[in-house]
Amino acid sequence: MTQASNAFDLTGKAALVTGASSGLGRHAALLLAKAGAKVAVAARRLEPLVELEKQIEARDGRAIPLCLDVTDQGSVTECVSVAETELGPLSILINNAGVAETAPAFEVTEEGWDRVMDTNLKGAWLVAQEVGRRMAHLGHGGSIINIASVLGLAGSQQIPAYCASKGGLVNLTRALAVEWARHGIRVNALAPGYIETEINADFLAGPAGDKLRKSIPLRRFGQPEDLDGPLLLLASDASRYISGSVLVVDGAQSAAL
Repeated sequence: MTQASNAFDLTGKAALVTGASSGLGRHAALLLAKAGAKVAVAARRLEPLVELEKQIEARDGRAIPLCLDVTDQGSVTECVSVAETELGPLSILINNAGVAETAPAFEVTEEGWDRVMDTNLKGAWLVAQEVGRRMAHLGHGGSIINIASVLGLAGSQQIPAYCASKGGLVNLTRALAVEWARHGIRVNALAPGYIETEINADFLAGPAGDKLRKSIPLRRFGQPEDLDGPLLLLASDASRYISGSVLVVDGAQSAAL
């Protein structure tokens, strides 16, 4: 290995990935494990996490599945405690848990608004606070990566709570990066555009998706693998002087807005 490629190696590091039961969270957990990290995979549903654990361990990796409700501080504290007991001090957090609700702004209910904001913004804050506090206490620092969205940088119709939550997450990222830098904790955000997963595959394959695809300068939707380089960069020592940044991965979509 060259010195540059060594910087991306995560061997021996312990990581926590929230929202790991499907989609981008699941992909991120597999990626970190492949790079050598020990990974705690967390979500509300345990069954898909057990399957993910088996898949990682079949590739000679190390993973533990953990139930987690990011909106509940007690659940967050317990999850992080178990992760550190089983894997050692956490060096990496992928704050990925998130939900969306589609409705015209006039029709969004208070309950729907709170559900999105509690998961996407409050939940990310609770997990970052718990992990960051432990990183600072132990003095080893680390990397926190908040999964935001290009819709946190620009608005879009019929998802006001999602846009607001991701916009808040972007600025929370900057605030934490400034405050926690003295502890050696780097905090960055990854802002994907439209990435094809099992969750959105049907929509993106339809007429509305085709229209959306044509608005992207690269003329295609992203694949989970398109996030591999940015995720490894931010998680590893290769980005040791990067903090408070928002890395946009969207095929130039936001640049064309």
